[in-house]
Amino acid sequence: MNQLFAAIAEERGVIGQLQSLGIWRVLLALVIAGVVAFATTPLVKMLSVKWGAIDVPRDDRRMHDHPIPRMGGLAIFFGFMVAAVLLVPLDDARKGMLLGSVIIVILGVFDDKYALPARLKFVVQIVAALIAALAGNRITVLSNPNIFSDNPYWQLGWLSWPVTIIWIVAVTNAVNLIDGLDGLACGVSTIGSASMLVIALLVTETDVAVVMAALAGACMGFLPYNFNPAKIFMGDTGATFLGFIMATMSAQGMFKMYSMISFVVPFIVLGLPIFDVTFAVFRRLAHGQSPMTPDRGHIHHRLIDMGFSQKQAVGVLYLVSGLLGLCAVVLTATRATRTALVLFAVVVAALVAWQVFLSHERHEKQKEDAHPPEDSAKGEEKRDG
Repeated sequence: MNQLFAAIAEERGVIGQLQSLGIWRVLLALVIAGVVAFATTPLVKMLSVKWGAIDVPRDDRRMHDHPIPRMGGLAIFFGFMVAAVLLVPLDDARKGMLLGSVIIVILGVFDDKYALPARLKFVVQIVAALIAALAGNRITVLSNPNIFSDNPYWQLGWLSWPVTIIWIVAVTNAVNLIDGLDGLACGVSTIGSASMLVIALLVTETDVAVVMAALAGACMGFLPYNFNPAKIFMGDTGATFLGFIMATMSAQGMFKMYSMISFVVPFIVLGLPIFDVTFAVFRRLAHGQSPMTPDRGHIHHRLIDMGFSQKQAVGVLYLVSGLLGLCAVVLTATRATRTALVLFAVVVAALVAWQVFLSHERHEKQKEDAHPPEDSAKGEEKRDG
Protein backbone atom coordinates (compact mmCIF):
# COMPACT_ATOMS: atom_id res chain seq x y z
CA MET A 1 0.00 0.00 0.00
CA ASN A 2 2.83 2.36 0.86
CA GLN A 3 4.41 1.62 -2.51
CA LEU A 4 1.09 2.45 -4.22
CA PHE A 5 0.83 5.80 -2.43
CA ALA A 6 4.47 6.52 -3.28
CA ALA A 7 3.83 5.75 -6.94
CA ILE A 8 0.76 8.02 -6.98
CA ALA A 9 2.69 10.84 -5.34
CA GLU A 10 5.54 10.42 -7.79
CA GLU A 11 3.11 10.48 -10.72
CA ARG A 12 1.46 13.65 -9.40
CA GLY A 13 4.88 15.23 -9.04
CA VAL A 14 5.75 14.45 -12.66
CA ILE A 15 2.39 15.80 -13.84
CA GLY A 16 2.93 18.96 -11.80
CA GLN A 17 6.37 19.43 -13.33
CA LEU A 18 4.98 18.96 -16.83
CA GLN A 19 2.18 21.46 -16.17
CA SER A 20 4.70 23.92 -14.76
CA LEU A 21 6.91 23.45 -17.82
CA GLY A 22 3.88 24.04 -20.04
CA ILE A 23 3.04 27.32 -18.26
CA TRP A 24 6.62 28.53 -18.68
CA ARG A 25 6.53 27.68 -22.39
CA VAL A 26 3.29 29.64 -22.71
CA LEU A 27 4.75 32.68 -20.94
CA LEU A 28 7.96 32.48 -22.96
CA ALA A 29 6.02 32.29 -26.23
CA LEU A 30 3.97 35.31 -25.18
CA VAL A 31 7.06 37.38 -24.41
CA ILE A 32 9.16 36.33 -27.42
CA ALA A 33 6.35 36.93 -29.92
CA GLY A 34 5.51 40.30 -28.35
CA VAL A 35 9.10 41.54 -28.35
CA VAL A 36 9.76 40.44 -31.94
CA ALA A 37 6.51 41.97 -33.22
CA PHE A 38 7.11 45.24 -31.36
CA ALA A 39 10.73 45.49 -32.56
CA THR A 40 10.00 44.67 -36.22
CA THR A 41 6.93 46.91 -36.70
CA PRO A 42 8.97 50.09 -37.42
CA LEU A 43 11.00 48.14 -39.99
CA VAL A 44 7.83 46.78 -41.57
CA LYS A 45 6.42 50.31 -41.66
CA MET A 46 9.44 51.53 -43.64
CA LEU A 47 9.16 48.52 -45.94
CA SER A 48 5.47 49.25 -46.52
CA VAL A 49 6.24 52.83 -47.52
CA LYS A 50 9.06 51.73 -49.82
CA TRP A 51 6.92 48.97 -51.36
CA GLY A 52 3.98 51.35 -51.81
CA ALA A 53 1.57 49.39 -49.63
CA ILE A 54 -0.33 52.47 -48.47
CA ASP A 55 -4.00 52.74 -47.52
CA VAL A 56 -5.29 55.91 -49.16
CA PRO A 57 -8.84 56.89 -48.04
CA ARG A 58 -10.89 57.03 -51.24
CA ASP A 59 -14.40 56.20 -49.98
CA ASP A 60 -16.63 56.57 -46.94
CA ARG A 61 -15.79 53.06 -45.69
CA ARG A 62 -12.39 54.33 -44.54
CA MET A 63 -12.31 55.92 -41.10
CA HIS A 64 -8.93 57.65 -41.52
CA ASP A 65 -8.30 60.90 -43.40
CA HIS A 66 -4.68 60.50 -44.54
CA PRO A 67 -2.53 57.77 -46.15
CA ILE A 68 -1.28 55.10 -43.71
CA PRO A 69 1.05 52.11 -44.36
CA ARG A 70 -0.94 48.88 -44.28
CA MET A 71 1.39 45.89 -44.36
CA GLY A 72 1.91 45.74 -40.58
CA GLY A 73 0.69 42.15 -40.41
CA LEU A 74 4.20 41.10 -41.38
CA ALA A 75 5.40 42.09 -37.90
CA ILE A 76 2.69 39.93 -36.32
CA PHE A 77 3.70 37.08 -38.63
CA PHE A 78 7.41 37.43 -37.71
CA GLY A 79 6.68 37.47 -33.97
CA PHE A 80 4.40 34.46 -34.19
CA MET A 81 6.74 32.39 -36.35
CA VAL A 82 9.81 32.95 -34.17
CA ALA A 83 7.99 31.94 -30.99
CA ALA A 84 6.12 29.01 -32.56
CA VAL A 85 9.16 27.49 -34.29
CA LEU A 86 11.30 27.80 -31.16
CA LEU A 87 8.81 26.48 -28.61
CA VAL A 88 6.31 24.16 -30.34
CA PRO A 89 7.07 20.62 -31.62
CA LEU A 90 6.39 20.73 -35.36
CA ASP A 91 4.38 17.65 -36.25
CA ASP A 92 2.76 17.22 -39.67
CA ALA A 93 -0.40 19.09 -38.66
CA ARG A 94 1.49 22.16 -37.46
CA LYS A 95 3.82 22.11 -40.46
CA GLY A 96 0.74 22.16 -42.68
CA MET A 97 -0.71 25.03 -40.66
CA LEU A 98 2.51 27.05 -40.95
CA LEU A 99 2.80 26.37 -44.70
CA GLY A 100 -0.81 27.44 -45.22
CA SER A 101 -0.21 30.58 -43.15
CA VAL A 102 2.83 31.48 -45.27
CA ILE A 103 0.63 31.28 -48.39
CA ILE A 104 -1.98 33.47 -46.68
CA VAL A 105 0.65 36.06 -45.71
CA ILE A 106 2.16 36.18 -49.22
CA LEU A 107 -1.34 36.65 -50.62
CA GLY A 108 -1.97 39.42 -48.10
CA VAL A 109 1.26 41.24 -48.98
CA PHE A 110 0.37 41.33 -52.67
CA ASP A 111 -3.21 42.31 -51.86
CA ASP A 112 -2.03 45.21 -49.68
CA LYS A 113 0.12 46.36 -52.59
CA TYR A 114 -2.04 45.65 -55.64
CA ALA A 115 -5.64 45.20 -54.30
CA LEU A 116 -6.18 41.74 -55.83
CA PRO A 117 -9.60 40.57 -57.09
CA ALA A 118 -11.82 38.97 -54.46
CA ARG A 119 -12.26 35.73 -56.44
CA LEU A 120 -8.51 35.21 -56.74
CA LYS A 121 -8.05 35.72 -53.00
CA PHE A 122 -10.88 33.30 -52.29
CA VAL A 123 -9.28 30.58 -54.43
CA VAL A 124 -5.86 30.99 -52.80
CA GLN A 125 -7.46 30.87 -49.34
CA ILE A 126 -9.15 27.59 -50.26
CA VAL A 127 -5.78 26.19 -51.38
CA ALA A 128 -4.16 27.24 -48.08
CA ALA A 129 -7.03 25.68 -46.11
CA LEU A 130 -6.76 22.47 -48.15
CA ILE A 131 -3.03 22.25 -47.37
CA ALA A 132 -3.74 22.61 -43.66
CA ALA A 133 -6.51 19.99 -43.85
CA LEU A 134 -4.34 17.52 -45.79
CA ALA A 135 -1.70 17.82 -43.05
CA GLY A 136 -4.20 16.68 -40.43
CA ASN A 137 -5.96 19.85 -39.29
CA ARG A 138 -9.47 18.51 -39.81
CA ILE A 139 -12.74 18.68 -37.92
CA THR A 140 -13.58 14.97 -37.89
CA VAL A 141 -16.05 14.88 -35.00
CA LEU A 142 -18.74 17.28 -33.86
CA SER A 143 -20.59 16.91 -30.60
CA ASN A 144 -24.33 16.59 -31.06
CA PRO A 145 -26.00 19.78 -29.74
CA ASN A 146 -29.15 17.74 -29.03
CA ILE A 147 -28.53 16.72 -25.42
CA PHE A 148 -31.48 14.29 -25.55
CA SER A 149 -30.03 12.25 -28.40
CA ASP A 150 -28.66 8.74 -27.82
CA ASN A 151 -25.77 9.55 -30.15
CA PRO A 152 -23.61 12.20 -28.42
CA TYR A 153 -21.19 12.65 -31.35
CA TRP A 154 -21.37 13.12 -35.09
CA GLN A 155 -18.65 11.32 -37.05
CA LEU A 156 -18.29 13.51 -40.14
CA GLY A 157 -16.47 11.03 -42.38
CA TRP A 158 -15.85 12.53 -45.82
CA LEU A 159 -17.78 15.64 -44.74
CA SER A 160 -14.81 16.57 -42.57
CA TRP A 161 -13.06 17.94 -45.67
CA PRO A 162 -15.67 20.50 -46.78
CA VAL A 163 -16.58 21.36 -43.18
CA THR A 164 -12.94 22.08 -42.31
CA ILE A 165 -12.23 24.10 -45.45
CA ILE A 166 -15.42 26.14 -45.08
CA TRP A 167 -14.61 26.80 -41.41
CA ILE A 168 -11.04 27.94 -42.09
CA VAL A 169 -11.93 30.15 -45.08
CA ALA A 170 -14.95 31.64 -43.29
CA VAL A 171 -13.04 32.60 -40.13
CA THR A 172 -10.11 33.90 -42.20
CA ASN A 173 -12.43 36.32 -43.98
CA ALA A 174 -14.49 37.08 -40.88
CA VAL A 175 -11.49 38.55 -39.05
CA ASN A 176 -10.55 40.48 -42.18
CA LEU A 177 -14.03 41.99 -42.46
CA ILE A 178 -13.98 43.51 -38.97
CA ASP A 179 -10.63 45.21 -39.67
CA GLY A 180 -12.22 48.62 -40.16
CA LEU A 181 -11.19 50.69 -37.14
CA ASP A 182 -7.82 51.36 -35.56
CA GLY A 183 -6.89 48.43 -33.31
CA LEU A 184 -10.21 46.61 -33.75
CA ALA A 185 -9.30 43.37 -35.54
CA CYS A 186 -5.96 43.07 -33.76
CA GLY A 187 -7.53 43.63 -30.34
CA VAL A 188 -10.42 41.24 -30.97
CA SER A 189 -7.91 38.65 -32.18
CA THR A 190 -5.86 39.17 -29.02
CA ILE A 191 -8.94 38.51 -26.89
CA GLY A 192 -9.95 35.51 -28.99
CA SER A 193 -6.51 33.92 -28.96
CA ALA A 194 -6.14 34.57 -25.22
CA SER A 195 -9.50 32.86 -24.64
CA MET A 196 -8.38 29.87 -26.71
CA LEU A 197 -5.10 29.85 -24.75
CA VAL A 198 -6.94 29.55 -21.43
CA ILE A 199 -9.29 26.89 -22.81
CA ALA A 200 -6.35 24.87 -24.17
CA LEU A 201 -4.72 24.95 -20.72
CA LEU A 202 -7.96 23.83 -19.09
CA VAL A 203 -8.20 20.78 -21.36
CA THR A 204 -4.40 20.12 -21.14
CA GLU A 205 -3.69 20.90 -24.81
CA THR A 206 -0.34 22.49 -23.93
CA ASP A 207 1.04 22.77 -27.47
CA VAL A 208 -2.16 24.46 -28.64
CA ALA A 209 -1.84 26.84 -25.69
CA VAL A 210 1.74 27.72 -26.66
CA VAL A 211 0.71 28.44 -30.26
CA MET A 212 -2.14 30.68 -29.09
CA ALA A 213 0.23 32.43 -26.68
CA ALA A 214 2.54 33.16 -29.60
CA LEU A 215 -0.39 34.62 -31.55
CA ALA A 216 -1.66 36.69 -28.62
CA GLY A 217 1.86 37.97 -27.89
CA ALA A 218 2.45 38.97 -31.50
CA CYS A 219 -0.84 40.89 -31.51
CA MET A 220 0.02 42.67 -28.26
CA GLY A 221 3.43 43.63 -29.63
CA PHE A 222 1.78 45.23 -32.67
CA LEU A 223 -1.14 46.93 -30.90
CA PRO A 224 0.81 49.98 -29.56
CA TYR A 225 1.35 51.04 -33.20
CA ASN A 226 -2.24 50.21 -34.20
CA PHE A 227 -4.30 51.97 -31.53
CA ASN A 228 -6.13 55.10 -32.59
CA PRO A 229 -4.61 57.16 -34.13
CA ALA A 230 -2.89 54.28 -35.91
CA LYS A 231 0.65 54.66 -37.21
CA ILE A 232 0.33 51.52 -39.34
CA PHE A 233 -2.44 49.09 -40.32
CA MET A 234 -1.96 45.33 -40.34
CA GLY A 235 -3.85 45.12 -43.65
CA ASP A 236 -4.99 41.88 -45.25
CA THR A 237 -1.51 40.54 -44.47
CA GLY A 238 -2.30 40.51 -40.77
CA ALA A 239 -6.09 40.14 -40.63
CA THR A 240 -6.28 37.05 -42.84
CA PHE A 241 -3.24 35.53 -41.11
CA LEU A 242 -4.86 35.93 -37.68
CA GLY A 243 -8.12 34.42 -38.88
CA PHE A 244 -6.34 31.50 -40.54
CA ILE A 245 -4.30 30.60 -37.44
CA MET A 246 -7.26 30.83 -35.06
CA ALA A 247 -9.47 28.75 -37.36
CA THR A 248 -6.80 26.08 -37.86
CA MET A 249 -5.87 25.87 -34.19
CA SER A 250 -9.51 25.61 -33.14
CA ALA A 251 -9.77 22.63 -35.49
CA GLN A 252 -6.70 21.13 -33.77
CA GLY A 253 -7.86 21.81 -30.23
CA MET A 254 -11.38 22.91 -29.36
CA PHE A 255 -13.34 20.84 -31.87
CA LYS A 256 -11.60 17.70 -30.53
CA MET A 257 -12.94 18.00 -27.00
CA TYR A 258 -15.28 15.06 -26.48
CA SER A 259 -18.14 16.85 -24.80
CA MET A 260 -21.11 18.87 -25.85
CA ILE A 261 -19.21 22.13 -25.52
CA SER A 262 -16.96 21.31 -28.49
CA PHE A 263 -19.85 22.27 -30.76
CA VAL A 264 -20.40 25.60 -29.03
CA VAL A 265 -17.06 26.94 -27.78
CA PRO A 266 -15.31 27.81 -31.09
CA PHE A 267 -18.37 29.72 -32.27
CA ILE A 268 -18.57 31.67 -29.00
CA VAL A 269 -14.85 32.56 -28.94
CA LEU A 270 -15.03 33.85 -32.52
CA GLY A 271 -18.62 35.03 -32.16
CA LEU A 272 -18.07 38.69 -33.05
CA PRO A 273 -16.36 38.21 -36.45
CA ILE A 274 -18.63 35.24 -37.26
CA PHE A 275 -21.76 37.31 -36.58
CA ASP A 276 -20.40 40.21 -38.63
CA VAL A 277 -19.55 38.09 -41.69
CA THR A 278 -22.88 36.21 -41.48
CA PHE A 279 -24.82 39.44 -41.26
CA ALA A 280 -22.78 40.91 -44.14
CA VAL A 281 -23.52 37.94 -46.42
CA PHE A 282 -27.28 38.06 -45.74
CA ARG A 283 -27.34 41.85 -46.08
CA ARG A 284 -25.59 41.84 -49.43
CA LEU A 285 -27.67 39.00 -50.82
CA ALA A 286 -30.83 40.81 -49.69
CA HIS A 287 -29.70 43.84 -51.71
CA GLY A 288 -28.97 41.70 -54.76
CA GLN A 289 -25.20 42.07 -54.38
CA SER A 290 -22.38 39.55 -54.38
CA PRO A 291 -21.36 38.44 -50.84
CA MET A 292 -17.86 39.67 -51.71
CA THR A 293 -19.02 43.24 -52.47
CA PRO A 294 -17.52 45.69 -49.94
CA ASP A 295 -19.95 48.03 -48.19
CA ARG A 296 -20.33 50.29 -45.19
CA GLY A 297 -22.66 48.14 -43.15
CA HIS A 298 -20.38 46.31 -40.74
CA ILE A 299 -20.83 46.43 -36.99
CA HIS A 300 -18.15 49.05 -36.48
CA HIS A 301 -19.58 51.26 -39.23
CA ARG A 302 -23.01 51.13 -37.60
CA LEU A 303 -21.61 52.05 -34.20
CA ILE A 304 -19.89 55.06 -35.77
CA ASP A 305 -23.15 56.03 -37.51
CA MET A 306 -24.92 55.80 -34.14
CA GLY A 307 -22.64 58.52 -32.80
CA PHE A 308 -19.79 56.58 -31.19
CA SER A 309 -16.23 57.78 -31.66
CA GLN A 310 -13.66 55.36 -33.04
CA LYS A 311 -12.23 54.68 -29.59
CA GLN A 312 -15.68 54.19 -28.08
CA ALA A 313 -16.77 51.81 -30.86
CA VAL A 314 -13.59 49.76 -30.47
CA GLY A 315 -14.07 49.68 -26.69
CA VAL A 316 -17.65 48.41 -27.07
CA LEU A 317 -16.56 45.64 -29.43
CA TYR A 318 -13.63 44.72 -27.15
CA LEU A 319 -16.15 44.35 -24.32
CA VAL A 320 -18.44 42.15 -26.42
CA SER A 321 -15.53 39.97 -27.54
CA GLY A 322 -14.24 39.70 -23.97
CA LEU A 323 -17.65 38.63 -22.64
CA LEU A 324 -17.93 35.98 -25.34
CA GLY A 325 -14.44 34.70 -24.54
CA LEU A 326 -15.32 34.58 -20.83
CA CYS A 327 -18.48 32.60 -21.63
CA ALA A 328 -16.39 30.09 -23.58
CA VAL A 329 -13.92 29.69 -20.72
CA VAL A 330 -16.75 29.21 -18.20
CA LEU A 331 -18.32 26.56 -20.42
CA THR A 332 -15.04 24.71 -20.63
CA ALA A 333 -14.42 24.89 -16.89
CA THR A 334 -17.92 23.71 -15.94
CA ARG A 335 -18.30 21.24 -18.81
CA ALA A 336 -21.85 20.75 -20.05
CA THR A 337 -23.77 21.77 -16.92
CA ARG A 338 -24.36 25.36 -17.97
CA THR A 339 -24.00 25.00 -21.72
CA ALA A 340 -27.70 25.21 -22.53
CA LEU A 341 -28.15 28.36 -20.42
CA VAL A 342 -25.15 30.19 -21.90
CA LEU A 343 -26.06 29.12 -25.42
CA PHE A 344 -29.58 30.43 -24.88
CA ALA A 345 -28.15 33.74 -23.63
CA VAL A 346 -25.90 34.04 -26.67
CA VAL A 347 -28.81 33.34 -29.02
CA VAL A 348 -30.94 35.98 -27.27
CA ALA A 349 -28.08 38.49 -27.50
CA ALA A 350 -27.70 37.76 -31.21
CA LEU A 351 -31.43 38.26 -31.77
CA VAL A 352 -31.34 41.57 -29.90
CA ALA A 353 -28.35 42.71 -31.96
CA TRP A 354 -30.18 41.69 -35.13
CA GLN A 355 -33.19 43.79 -34.10
CA VAL A 356 -30.93 46.77 -33.41
CA PHE A 357 -29.46 46.54 -36.89
CA LEU A 358 -32.88 46.11 -38.49
CA SER A 359 -34.20 49.17 -36.68
CA HIS A 360 -31.13 51.10 -37.83
CA GLU A 361 -31.82 50.00 -41.40
CA ARG A 362 -35.42 51.22 -41.13
CA HIS A 363 -34.24 54.52 -39.68
CA GLU A 364 -31.78 55.02 -42.54
CA LYS A 365 -34.49 54.13 -45.05
CA GLN A 366 -36.85 56.69 -43.54
CA LYS A 367 -34.14 59.34 -43.74
CA GLU A 368 -33.55 58.54 -47.41
CA ASP A 369 -37.29 58.69 -48.13
CA ALA A 370 -37.57 62.03 -46.35
CA HIS A 371 -34.58 63.46 -48.25
CA PRO A 372 -34.33 61.72 -51.63
CA PRO A 373 -31.18 62.26 -53.73
CA GLU A 374 -33.18 64.15 -56.37
CA ASP A 375 -34.24 66.80 -53.87
CA SER A 376 -30.69 67.36 -52.71
CA ALA A 377 -29.52 67.55 -56.30
CA LYS A 378 -32.13 70.20 -57.08
CA GLY A 379 -31.08 72.15 -54.03
CA GLU A 380 -27.48 72.07 -55.24
CA GLU A 381 -28.56 73.38 -58.65
CA LYS A 382 -30.46 76.24 -56.99
CA ARG A 383 -27.44 77.17 -54.89
CA ASP A 384 -25.21 77.07 -57.97
CA GLY A 385 -27.68 79.30 -59.79
